[in-house]
Amino acid sequence: MGKAKASGSRSLQASLPLPPSAVACFLPYLISPRPPLSSQTCLKLAIPSEHTASACRPGAMRCSLKRSLTAALAASFLLLLLLLQGGSWQEQDPLEVEPGGLAPATVLQMLQPEGAQRILRDMDDLSALHNVSYHLLAGSLSPRKKFLAVGLASVQRPRGYYLPATLQSLFKQSTEEELQEMVVVVHLADADPRWNVHVAANIARKFAHHILLGQLLLIHAPQEFYPTLEGLKRNYNDPEERVRFRSKQNVDYAFLLAFAANLSSYYLMIEDDVWCAKSFLTAIRKALASQEGSNWATLEFSKLGYIGKLYRSSDLPRLARFLLLFYQEMPCDWLLVHFRLLLTQKDVIRFKPSLFQHMGLYSSFQGTINRLEDDEFQADALDLPDNPPAALFTSMPIFENYEPLKAYGTAEGYFWGKDPAAGSVFSIIFHQPARVTRVRVRTGSDERQSDFLRAGVLELGRQRQADGRDCSAYTTVGTFEKGTFERRGLESGMPGPVECVRIRVTRDQSEWLIIQSIDIWTTSGT
Repeated sequence: MGKAKASGSRSLQASLPLPPSAVACFLPYLISPRPPLSSQTCLKLAIPSEHTASACRPGAMRCSLKRSLTAALAASFLLLLLLLQGGSWQEQDPLEVEPGGLAPATVLQMLQPEGAQRILRDMDDLSALHNVSYHLLAGSLSPRKKFLAVGLASVQRPRGYYLPATLQSLFKQSTEEELQEMVVVVHLADADPRWNVHVAANIARKFAHHILLGQLLLIHAPQEFYPTLEGLKRNYNDPEERVRFRSKQNVDYAFLLAFAANLSSYYLMIEDDVWCAKSFLTAIRKALASQEGSNWATLEFSKLGYIGKLYRSSDLPRLARFLLLFYQEMPCDWLLVHFRLLLTQKDVIRFKPSLFQHMGLYSSFQGTINRLEDDEFQADALDLPDNPPAALFTSMPIFENYEPLKAYGTAEGYFWGKDPAAGSVFSIIFHQPARVTRVRVRTGSDERQSDFLRAGVLELGRQRQADGRDCSAYTTVGTFEKGTFERRGLESGMPGPVECVRIRVTRDQSEWLIIQSIDIWTTSGT
């Protein structure tokens, strides 16, 4: 088994004979009518010098005369290709060139950046992962740190293939300004190197624009660097095949996290089968601003698995080592919870509505059907509520730990009140007056569908009382319909800023009351 893995890795490296500097040199000939360097200069870069040969790092394929000749022949072939194709390339838009008809390895070479090997060597310095030699299949590592790295791992699925649709959603739902602050890193982690190269070539053709702009990286950590996946502990009585799958998945993510540690200030974990909300990056910036000064470990933008989990990039080396240390113990999403708790963040901090939605029908494990969806997903992140800082009070007895803050803030869960009667209230008292433009309240839940508000009104209040727990004057702005309230344009009916928002029950009901979410939008001005 070990020999087979090593052979697969060597064949993958051997299929990419040109050094990055030569590839970067030849690339302008393929996409520009006026390349910056002469073909003679490119040929010199393509043939390894004695200095280059002596610089081969441990773990890579040894430099040899055979490899030098292979590189020279490959460079000659590329130059011949340029001479034959020169006239037709000049008529195409440089950013829309699709190198169709070329072998996958050649496509990947065209998109390999100069200087990549130096940065990859720097990655090897991570203490628990110092022996890993990543294969950078396509992309350009930016010289400057971005705001956000979005990371996902992808393997061959028995049924379904969602990676292109996920990448399309990431890029299409972002503005040009947002894309300049973001890099997407895909770890093609299948055990079959041929599948990885084939998928990388396919992605490189479809997303050449983003690859050339440094917005998309495709990487692979060879199987020879993985810990054993045989004879693992069968915790929770899971079948052996499932234990092997989830254990490898933990290592896939560990290598991905280690690679991404120095690319950006923040790191967002998603899966390879999700839809993204419009301008999700701007929404994440807004969420980070609301947490300024707090020592959070994980911010969540979806309630599903490990979709939409945000980390500080400075924590990624520790998280990578943590996943490697306990890779065979439990699934990745469980390990992420333990990591959050170890970093002393007791409560989940999840922002609603969700910014990411699961779209895959078939699971990556054995192709089983998976219809899991996030019912709190909202497609337009620019429409997220403001929810000004406030104190919350209710006259209803609270069931267990289902506190009012869970309906209004970022805490996981919802408010659950007992015995709502006519006159019962749920009050939001702003710390500072605000001009409220829109309010949306959802009651009930999928699990407890009968626990919704049968009859009630929403009121906006002014003249906050001295104890800060209520207002003296209220204006009713609407009634609940089937447990839901939503009204826009509220600023036009109020003479000035609002200090309180109150939900008031208008009729006794035997069922308890769940308030799932309260969303409030405001505008600046007085």
